[in-house]
Parts: sequence; structure tokens; C-alpha cells
Amino acid sequence: MKFALSFLIALLFPLFAQAQLASLPPTPVLAAKSYLLYDFTSNQILIDQNGNERTEPASITKLMTAYLTFNALRQKKLSLNQTVAPSEAALRTQGVESRMFLDKNKPVTIAELLRGLIVQSGNDAARVLAITLAGSEENFAKLMNQEAQRLNMNNTHYINATGLPHPQHYSSAYDTALLAAAIVRDFPEHYPIYSLREYQYNHINQANRNRLLWMDPYVDGMKTGHTESAGFCLVASAKRGQRRLISVVLGTTSDNLRATESQKLLNYGFQNFESVRLYQKNEPVASLRLWKGTESKVKVGFRSDLFLSIPTGQLAQLKAIMETQQPLVAPITGGQKIGMIKITLGGKPYAEYKLVALEPVPLANVFSRGWDNIRLLFK
Repeated sequence: MKFALSFLIALLFPLFAQAQLASLPPTPVLAAKSYLLYDFTSNQILIDQNGNERTEPASITKLMTAYLTFNALRQKKLSLNQTVAPSEAALRTQGVESRMFLDKNKPVTIAELLRGLIVQSGNDAARVLAITLAGSEENFAKLMNQEAQRLNMNNTHYINATGLPHPQHYSSAYDTALLAAAIVRDFPEHYPIYSLREYQYNHINQANRNRLLWMDPYVDGMKTGHTESAGFCLVASAKRGQRRLISVVLGTTSDNLRATESQKLLNYGFQNFESVRLYQKNEPVASLRLWKGTESKVKVGFRSDLFLSIPTGQLAQLKAIMETQQPLVAPITGGQKIGMIKITLGGKPYAEYKLVALEPVPLANVFSRGWDNIRLLFK
């Protein structure tokens, strides 16, 4: 049977006991084809407008090109100081493409290529990295798609490393947020490159196209994109205190608009939501009765800190209900799902999280198991 235990989270935060449930201001309506606001700290989507709609990602594609390069560096397949001689194939251009102005007669380091890729959005840098890692851009696209599948980017398919238009080259605002979050989470040592306002290579200085790096002191990344068919796009990431938000705005009509619309999303998230830590990593939420084990109780909780974003000032309106399947019978493995924590806000369902065993509990001896069998008959 299912066992439920409810308790008021507000009891843990007495200073907020008088908070009143307040309605949120209207969600901003942006002049964009699709957009999404993601709270990286709590792993929640705060705003979603056509987030799963497939659309052309343009140079936002280079987030995946960078992700695979970062991964190759970690696996020691590349090194930052490694030099590469750009090939003719890598330096080819179609019309007016963004470039870092590589020279076929001048070897370039992986560190320089990453800055040319991220800051200058160089298509030539993207191709050189792709060919270096996979032998060809076509083979590299296969790696990109494999990684997209691993990251559960279900509305994404890549044809190239640059973001040049192709009918089978697409992504979505939701998938883009997943990828941006993966870069922040998995490669914090490389993420600061996204905050660079300018980069000079081959005596040519180019400014980062992300205007928010100048407009908002909390913004420290990430990537712009633009083609005639995709419009102007921007993935932005901002951190205030310990809280990070990621905005994705796709398909605006101007460089200025993609920045101002992204700023609206970030401001809305920071001003109207707060992130609270409900439970600490590996700290027991409860100790539950366990049968037929070497221990009579098992500690349950979460493997990582559990943060929740809620409308500002509504902490006292949170309520958590713990549901577990009873009776709990050994053996129990560490990390095994034991039940769920279901969160309500103002009496309405808000979020739910998997509750796990924090420690393993093996089977008891035959005598103890037999005694518990008898006791369970009377439960």
C-alpha cells in the first residue's frame, strides 16, 4: 500500500511564516518565434513559449561544436596548446559567413580555435575543429547527433558544425536550454570563454555579438545566432548570487531585439521567482521502517541538493507530501527509489521529486527474516 506523510516546509523557515500567496505578474510576451526561461539552479522551466517547436538554430549550433571539443579535451584526445594546420576544406566560405580569419599557412592552437568559435562565431574555426576531431564535417555531425540523443535533445538534428541552413538541420528552444545547461554543468573550466567581450586573431579584433555582456553585469554568456531564415537568436546565461538562469530566444527580427527580449526574460525570472534549498545532499529526510534487513530503518533523501524555484514571497505556502510503497522490504541498495516527495503551492500541485535510499541495507539472517515475516502477518 502507499504511505503518505505530509509536513509544512514553512516550519523549517519560521521567518517566512507570514508570507502571503501572491499572484505573479503576467508572463512577458516576446517578439520571437519561440522562447524559454530555464532555472539552472532548480532545474525548472519558468517560461515556455513554443519550446519544443523545431526551428533553425543558426550559429547556436556552435554550442554543440564547443561541447564536443570540451569533451575531447577532457578525454585527452586534444590539448589546448595543440596546433592544427587549417585545410582548404575548412576555410571554404559560402557568401558572407562569420570568420575568425584563419590562414592556411598559419597553424592555430585549439585554445585559439575555441575563442574564435565562441567569441567571434567563426565558421572556419568550427570546421577546423570538426575536421580535427572527426576527419570530416560530415563525420563530426554524426558525433553531434549522438551527443544530442544522449542529452535527450529530441527535437534536434545536425548536418554541419556551423549552423548554416539546411532542411534537416534544426533544434528547439527546449533542446538549446538542455545543451547550454550541459556546458555550464559539465565544463565549468571552459565556460568563462563565453564571457569574453572581444577576441583578436590574425591582427583582427572582433567583438562578441552577445550585447547582454555589456548591458547586464550578471550575464556571463552564452551564444548568438543569425541567418536570414532563422532570424536573430540568443542564448543568454546570468548568475545572481548562487542562482543561474538561462534564457533562449529564437527568431527575432533584429540584433537589438534579441538582446532586449532576452533581458526581459531574465529580469522576469530574477524579479518574480526565488530559489530555495528544500533539502541538502545526502541529508536524511526521514528514516522509514524496514523489514527483513540488517537494520530496522532506512534513511531516505536526495543524492544532490534539492532547490525549488517558487514565486517570490510564497515560501510559507509550500507543502511537501512524502509517499512511499509499504511495507519496505530488504535488500535495499544505495540510490534505490523509495518513493516520491510531492510539492504543492497554495494547495495546488507544483513539483515532485524521486526519493532514494541514502545507504544500502542487506538482507538479515534467516532467523530475523522469519521473525519479520510473522510480524508482517499482523500488520
